[in-house]
Amino acid sequence: MVYNKESALAISEYLLKIKAVKLNVAEPFTWASGMKSPIYCDNRKTLSFPTIRTFIRQQFVDIITEEYNSVDLIAGVATGAIAHGVLVAEAMGLPFVYIRSSEKKHGLENKIEGEYKSGQRVVVIEDLISTGKSSLNAVAALRSVGCDVKGMAAIFTYNLKTATDNFKDAKCELHTLADYDTLVDFAVENNYISDKDLGSLKKWRKAPDKWGK
Repeated sequence: MVYNKESALAISEYLLKIKAVKLNVAEPFTWASGMKSPIYCDNRKTLSFPTIRTFIRQQFVDIITEEYNSVDLIAGVATGAIAHGVLVAEAMGLPFVYIRSSEKKHGLENKIEGEYKSGQRVVVIEDLISTGKSSLNAVAALRSVGCDVKGMAAIFTYNLKTATDNFKDAKCELHTLADYDTLVDFAVENNYISDKDLGSLKKWRKAPDKWGK
């Protein structure tokens, strides 16, 4: 899933340095789903650091330029990828829309915000991939109005098998700037975590629903 190994290492370092990613085996985090996890990721923090957000933007631009012949529209998944999507669209001189997690309950009750047309070729920007469910809901929303979704690019993925299967089933190509395995290996090598925690971290990635039980 990682597009470029060298840039994945650089982004892993950035995420750990600014504590956008936190690792803690002894005191795991509880996700909104209730699942226990030794990792917590908040890529919104990258927006506060101009050098990092610019690096991320350029990596996205490179992926889109190299992988897709022509793109008409950039879309961001609300809320975490809106700002990053705008940065990419601005750099490429393309229009931008964003996709809500659900329709508004008032006004026009839009799920897709912004100007779009059926047949437009779209690349979706996402900040984080866990199971892929909410990300692929955004893809489905674009497809339902006739947009041609060429693929998705995300900052980080946990590399969960569930996500891989979900993207395959949805026939949606996914490129990520960094991933769990690259980040964990970097964290061990650079003393963000100890060697003794590595086994537990790898076990979580393989079976997150059973980890810690």
